Amino acid sequence: MNYIELFAGCGGLSLGLKSVGFDLLMANELSPMAAESYAYNFFKEDVDAQSKAEKPALKRTLWLNSRYPLSDLKLRLREDPRKSPPLGEGYSDLEGNERKLKGSLVVGSIITLNRWLEGKPDVRESLKSGFGDRGVDLVSGGPPCQSFSMAGLRRMDCEKNSLPWEFAKFTESVQPKIVLLENVTGILRPFKDDLGNSHYAWFELAKAFSVIGYVPLCLHVNAKYAGVPQNRPRFILMGVRKDFYDKLVPTFNESEKVLFSQPLSFFEQAKEGKELPYSALDYRDVVNLDDLQLFKNSFLAPLVAFNSRFVTVKDAIDDLRTSSDSEGRFAKDIAKIFGKTLPNREMANHALRSNGDLVRRRFRLYQVLQKVGNDTRKKIVTILKGETVELTDADWKKLSQFDYLIESNEYVTFERKSDFMDFLQRHPTKKQTQKALIADQPAPAALSIPDDACHYHHDELRTLSVREMARIQSFPDSFELRSKVTTGGQMRSFEVPQYTQVGNAVPPLLGRALGQAVSELLSRV
Repeated sequence: MNYIELFAGCGGLSLGLKSVGFDLLMANELSPMAAESYAYNFFKEDVDAQSKAEKPALKRTLWLNSRYPLSDLKLRLREDPRKSPPLGEGYSDLEGNERKLKGSLVVGSIITLNRWLEGKPDVRESLKSGFGDRGVDLVSGGPPCQSFSMAGLRRMDCEKNSLPWEFAKFTESVQPKIVLLENVTGILRPFKDDLGNSHYAWFELAKAFSVIGYVPLCLHVNAKYAGVPQNRPRFILMGVRKDFYDKLVPTFNESEKVLFSQPLSFFEQAKEGKELPYSALDYRDVVNLDDLQLFKNSFLAPLVAFNSRFVTVKDAIDDLRTSSDSEGRFAKDIAKIFGKTLPNREMANHALRSNGDLVRRRFRLYQVLQKVGNDTRKKIVTILKGETVELTDADWKKLSQFDYLIESNEYVTFERKSDFMDFLQRHPTKKQTQKALIADQPAPAALSIPDDACHYHHDELRTLSVREMARIQSFPDSFELRSKVTTGGQMRSFEVPQYTQVGNAVPPLLGRALGQAVSELLSRV
């Protein structure tokens, strides 16, 4: 089996696909920082070390277009990819060296890549054939999702919304048997256009892939059902090229016939150019019991293999505490799964960040708030924000059972409500996103910056290390994140440091489950 990955990031989806036998034809990633991690783990190519060499040399990490020559590789690694020069200007590692494309990571914009391929029909045909005569089995990827996220602008005309359509454009060029598009669950919520009309981006995407010849199966999955210790709901569009679909039909069981019945009807109508109401296509949702049964009884079964017992945060990272006797079974399990895919390396990325005394005291408070119920937690948040100074006796009764870290760096249990209120008012904050992890549950989905969450353990009043976040995303310890650890200010608009690379990634175990589902279909024909 072979695949092309777009929006590859640091390589979470690639790791999952490779673990079930997919071979890379080509990958594409916009960010040089994320590309550095991808190259290091999959090609054993140390881009940073090469940037310090007198004559940098890279075999499989190629810039599509840069303001800087390869001799200035150090500048390339910190280049703002939004400011790359137009095609024909700047420096390209591919121009005149198209043969290097096979098995390489192309650093650059998907928009520029599509335009480059338009002017290179021979390269496009070579890519379409899979650099041989078997064609392309899979094109996969997760287009950036800021504008689809519930925290984003939520507008159809946002420039970032164009990237899934560039994905479709690339798919039309290379004609894979199957296409796999991953995105945030927010894509399922309606968007407004400039006139205030509602649109559903996932539905429009399904139409776009239908028009270019793909039967669209739309899914709402959750990474925790695939063994990832994170409550991470995701939208998946799995498009099956119609001629390949026709060959699969005789192999379908009853559940698979049900799964594809509506998508096929939708596809046929969309191909004819008919106006389609939103009721013309539904997405299958793992939280729906009837849909869950369809997942279990079909090629989608790997996506719900852990539906009866979710992996918890404690399972994932408890052995990484500063004083822990945990055996780290989860780490051992994923090391076995991905061990043959990655180089055998010692664990990296576990440097602990320094948190000030005030922050540590707040972190202890956040740990307590996770244990007293949502209503009480919300009331304390309003006090910390300075919106109220009231605390009911019922809430105080719950809170008085716990100890708190005070200014003398001691843990105390408050005996009077007034003393506790004074403590709260000495620790005001406007932050609303910070919370402590809950040990016996999967982590929340919003983990992409260091300050998103603090540790669950009483003696670990700190944010998570990059390695702990990577574990929660199901990356094995042998996968090393590269480039800067974090960033801030204006650089945040384009830099993708280690924490963000992990947070943006498709969890490898989810990628593996998706790969197993696609592999099952490919094996039938």
